[in-house]
Amino acid sequence: MKLENPNYARPQDAADRKAIRPVICYPPDTLDPPDLKRLEEVRQSAVKSAEVTAAPRDAACVDVPAGAFFRIVSVEGAQVGDLNLWNKHDLTERFYSGKTRALHGTHLSTGDRMWSSFPNMRPMATIVSDTLDWYGFDEFGGSVHDVIGTRCDPYTGRLLSGDNYHYCCHSNLTRALAGHCGLPLHEAEMHVHDVLNVFMCTGFTRDTGQYFMKASPVRPGDYLEFYAEIDLVVGISACPGGDCSSEHSSDTAACYPLLIEVYDPGEAARATHVQPAASGYDRTHGTS
Repeated sequence: MKLENPNYARPQDAADRKAIRPVICYPPDTLDPPDLKRLEEVRQSAVKSAEVTAAPRDAACVDVPAGAFFRIVSVEGAQVGDLNLWNKHDLTERFYSGKTRALHGTHLSTGDRMWSSFPNMRPMATIVSDTLDWYGFDEFGGSVHDVIGTRCDPYTGRLLSGDNYHYCCHSNLTRALAGHCGLPLHEAEMHVHDVLNVFMCTGFTRDTGQYFMKASPVRPGDYLEFYAEIDLVVGISACPGGDCSSEHSSDTAACYPLLIEVYDPGEAARATHVQPAASGYDRTHGTS
């Protein structure tokens, strides 16, 4: 945090320096927008082909083929979830929350894409429907579906409290990926990464710039739906903080399951989907 009482005096031109208008670091104007109208048409013929439930304070994974849809659903009560995506054929290609944030902003909604890690840097999934899009930004600067936070984890918990807590989202996703892919626990953990905080309501305080959370507006029946751009393993953790109205990494918060549903438009429709190519950068990094 910035100092309440700075060590150095304001220069004479401080007001002029602070009045300089900001510019967007990564304007997305040159990106091809998703064809949401076409995806809506494809979605109409899709039927549910799979589902998996993440129990409270646990996680689950499911495979989603390129050209299919998947939906994260609130089913019993207000509950937030930590979402990870992996390339089914190469787990080292995974969701890159920081670059997604740089391109689309702190909170995602319909039309935004989830980008993958270097060196591929391509869309992994596109958000096609968001029943909480009405929320926008509240008076505190909060909104839902953030790519600000990381994920609750046992290492930070140990640092701050001195205790071991095993049912945080990092550990939940580690167990789920290990079981889904038949990996040793320590190997699976290396693939767990920063998340899309589905349904979580967050922002930054205006006075101190601290990351905050507040009670999620999600209710049973709300969902966030995606179109799979590549073959995916999708993992969701039902956060131990429940609706994150007071704390996370907790055994006392009221927690509920989250459901992942997969909707398949059929092999013929999926065959027409063109998977995005990996980045065209030549990876010479100035050495040639």
